[in-house]
Amino acid sequence: MNSETSMVAANFRLQEWAAQIRECQNRPAGMSVVGWCACHGITKANYYYRLRRVREACLETMEAEIPGQRVAPVPPGLLPQGSENGRAQLDISTKGFSVHVTESTPIRLLSAVLKVIRNAE
Repeated sequence: MNSETSMVAANFRLQEWAAQIRECQNRPAGMSVVGWCACHGITKANYYYRLRRVREACLETMEAEIPGQRVAPVPPGLLPQGSENGRAQLDISTKGFSVHVTESTPIRLLSAVLKVIRNAE
């Protein structure tokens, strides 16, 4: 099997798994994941393996579609001095969201929050 055929097969398998995961997530109230898996002939471990693989594929697709973003550091002198232990802080409000940022806010967290806000409707 050549690499193109292998990739098509892998994508098809991921689509099937995604459909199964959606079906499991829409299972009847009161039915557990284990019960749903038993009815569909897969083990709980296999279900969670498939869920992880589908999530990874979705993240890879999202990363490829979203252009690289950079967060520009703000020099501490530009941030107003707040009352929080005399440390620099900033409040950002947009689209109905408010974000409180301090010098100790992790850049990865701030970047993730801003991505969510950017995509919010």
